[in-house]
Amino acid sequence: MDPISAILLILALVVVVAVGWGVGAYNGFVRLRNVIQESWRQVDVELNRRYELIPNLIETVRAYAAHERNTLTEITSLRTRAQSLAQAEGGHAPSPERAQVEEQLSGAVRNLMVSVEAYPQLQSNQNFLELQRQLAETEDRIANGRRYYNANVRNYNVKVESVPSNVLANMFRFEKATYFEVNDPAVRRAPDVSFGEISYRGDAPEVPRREAPGEVGQGDRDALPNPQADAAPPSYQPQRQDPAGPGYLPPRQA
Repeated sequence: MDPISAILLILALVVVVAVGWGVGAYNGFVRLRNVIQESWRQVDVELNRRYELIPNLIETVRAYAAHERNTLTEITSLRTRAQSLAQAEGGHAPSPERAQVEEQLSGAVRNLMVSVEAYPQLQSNQNFLELQRQLAETEDRIANGRRYYNANVRNYNVKVESVPSNVLANMFRFEKATYFEVNDPAVRRAPDVSFGEISYRGDAPEVPRREAPGEVGQGDRDALPNPQADAAPPSYQPQRQDPAGPGYLPPRQA
């Protein structure tokens, strides 16, 4: 093989490898982007579920806790704003503004739940208790979906910024995705669990008995002389059987 053919062959192999890598990297970007969109749809479904529960919650609380007017107004305003941003995005990844509004809405709902604990009649209302349960489950699903979504965004953004895949990302305009971040420490913090009386399963610890004034303690009793313990044990003397007793047989004489 002449040198020119060898060089052409090497160049052809390089082109094939480069094209193969480019196709694989491009398909990887597309796959990660679709995973991000799918994971965000799951979060968006739960956010819309919360939008539907909030009006019923507000009406129920207003009937029993009219003094929480300011909190109810704030929740209504945040819900309307969040819904408007969701409609503007059209189901796409959240903008930083929407993430901030959703965070504020979560905090406002959580503060309302804490405030209504002072209303016993509301706490006994079955409709409110059911709404409270559904909202708690929705918030849990939102938190789980947010973690899954952010993990996919992290993997995608790392590939967008890494070398040499960033060259392909710039060529085909694969831009970094937006995190659905939560900066509220109360939302990030794990719930406090109080086990109460079931935290200890063993026997109750023994409390030492305190002697009354003038009473001899256990240590002092051990130090006192014990006449019965100091006396020598009685020698063993076998009991003689009564000759007149039943079953007595006189010794045989030789």
